[in-house]
Amino acid sequence: MPRRARRNGSPMAARRVTSPRYSASAAAVNGADFLIIGGGVAGLSAGARLARHGRVVVLEAEAALGFHSSGRSATFSHFGIGNRIVRSLTAHSRDFFIAAGDGVLAHQSPALFVATEEMAPTLEALHRDMAAHTNSLVRVDETEMQRLCPPLRIGADSIVDGLLYTEGLRLDSDALLQAYAREIRAAGGIVETGRRAAAVAFEGGTWRIRTDQGELWSAPVLIDAAGAWADEVAAQAGVRPLGLKPLRRTIIVVDGPAGADVRGWPFVKTAVDDFYILPESGRLMASPVDEVESGPCDAQPEEYDVALAAWKVERYTTLSVARIAHRWAGLRTFTTDRTPALGFDEDAPGFFWLAGQGGFGLQTAPAVAEAVEALVTGAAWPERLAAAGVGAEDVDPKRLRQPT
Repeated sequence: MPRRARRNGSPMAARRVTSPRYSASAAAVNGADFLIIGGGVAGLSAGARLARHGRVVVLEAEAALGFHSSGRSATFSHFGIGNRIVRSLTAHSRDFFIAAGDGVLAHQSPALFVATEEMAPTLEALHRDMAAHTNSLVRVDETEMQRLCPPLRIGADSIVDGLLYTEGLRLDSDALLQAYAREIRAAGGIVETGRRAAAVAFEGGTWRIRTDQGELWSAPVLIDAAGAWADEVAAQAGVRPLGLKPLRRTIIVVDGPAGADVRGWPFVKTAVDDFYILPESGRLMASPVDEVESGPCDAQPEEYDVALAAWKVERYTTLSVARIAHRWAGLRTFTTDRTPALGFDEDAPGFFWLAGQGGFGLQTAPAVAEAVEALVTGAAWPERLAAAGVGAEDVDPKRLRQPT
């Protein structure tokens, strides 16, 4: 059963303590204690934590879990992405992946951050920011960079400096999604695919969802983990959107040098957000790190962006892109300050935001889920997040509200 929320000074917390809509017995009649819209890594990881406190139902609109962002990620965990909050969430999540055992949810793989002369100041700043979270950083010269990744284009007109992070993690997104789903089901919860919300309403102290199939689901707590659709779900529920911004990113897969075994090569990324490349099933996966504004959709790669990706492969490496073996695009959805929004909406009782994970949803999922558990149940804020300088106020959705 859900634990009674503790008072934390906010009006929403006070209402959660006394309101009958948070009664587990009342919610059980309607089928759930926690109803989650979105079967990506955000919704599933939060559901796995909340399954310890009550019955969880996860509704995913698509036919497969993680169909959009979670299943189209580069799946590499490192400290070269995001702001201070994101890096702290990444650091807090590492123990979860490592504790599962090598190769279960992740395996260790190095990350190499490279710079041209123009990017040198950014690489220096990146080094300082990453050093706050890890001691596994080594400055590498041109010879070592070429040894690590032979096709890198080294020289005065290209890459001149590098920073090696020796303890990066290559994540297994499908294994992670399925592990969370199993945990929810093992606790008596439900994970359903192909269940798009046709209507969302707050009635009689509980949230009700009617799916396209005409099914009715109900719970006192509704968690909006719909990714690029999170604002649309909120509007459907009569809740004021946060102003989330989905951005499209393109990835291509190309052949490595003839006869080369690329499996041991590092994840390579420019110090500024311009290019990355990493091994993928015996080939190389590359992205121009594009951010193209998009509405919520099944993102598809556009020819210009595919051509840009191929051009950047040839700009930063000596590879010649004779063919593209595979291509895809995905949406990365950000808040205005690029920090996730986690918390109850101040104007909508029981409506909880779990949105804005950007391109770091997989690598921060364990920490974010732990934060969600605390915020939903009223438990103490995780000590390690507090020690890292991350507080509930840093992720509170109300920081994003513009005065009306």
